[in-house]
Amino acid sequence: MPVKPLTFKGDKKPKKRKHRDRDESEKQQVATVADTADFAEDETWTTPDTPTDLSGPTLIVLPTQPSTCLASDAHGNVFASPIENIFEQHAESAEPHDVRQVWIATQVAGTGQISFKASHGGYLSCDSLGVLGARREARGVEEGFVVESVDSADGKLRWRILTTATKHTEGDAGKRYLCAVIEASSTSSMSNDSGSKKKVSISLRGDGSADSDSTHMILKMQARFKPRVQQNKETKAKEKVSRRELEQVVGRRLDEEEVRRLKRAKKEGTYYEEILDVRVKGKHDKFAS
Repeated sequence: MPVKPLTFKGDKKPKKRKHRDRDESEKQQVATVADTADFAEDETWTTPDTPTDLSGPTLIVLPTQPSTCLASDAHGNVFASPIENIFEQHAESAEPHDVRQVWIATQVAGTGQISFKASHGGYLSCDSLGVLGARREARGVEEGFVVESVDSADGKLRWRILTTATKHTEGDAGKRYLCAVIEASSTSSMSNDSGSKKKVSISLRGDGSADSDSTHMILKMQARFKPRVQQNKETKAKEKVSRRELEQVVGRRLDEEEVRRLKRAKKEGTYYEEILDVRVKGKHDKFAS
């Protein structure tokens, strides 16, 4: 039989923890964990609205048929990689299936430029001749790109990636962009029915002209890195408040109507005014006959 500690007359009795407070605390913890999990597991891909949206994992879809994307191998070689995760060949629905297809976009503060880092650690670069690579692990002049929006012939939003192959002395006419040019070459065939067949290859360069459709890219990024999405998550997190927190601020227990009223005020931006009104109401109730 367990031995209880001795008690004496006049000793203060320990306060019993209310189940309601415990339940509210547990609910709040569960909600916080759920929000964190949702944020961490949000692997959906979306398109940026502006160049400044680009951040984190990025997919650069090339203007080719069938759809391909910009990729880099472990040696820093840049190539066009076929896209497998795509719905009925709609380029806008493309998602990466290989880590080599993913680039980490980073805004270069104060320059308006963006750098793209490959999975092996090398940065995408373009020299003055338009030759692309991803071999350098440090960011320099050739690793800086400027992303511009452009309306394509079909009216859809596309993006151009300005490179360091740009000839600044020629003004707008000297601008050069990342481009994907499809090249076809005839090769002999073993088949007797057709004497030759065409082998298609994609040439990737950084010296494409602005008036060429070969420079029109589709950019995809993970939704959780989009500033607007992050802002919405932060706003929702700020709007959430538990009954326990409300009662601590007011200084007394609240009824259901008061809790709903204060939570609604939290969302509408009148939280502090409502807190004051509820406090005043509580004082009147306390001294009422």
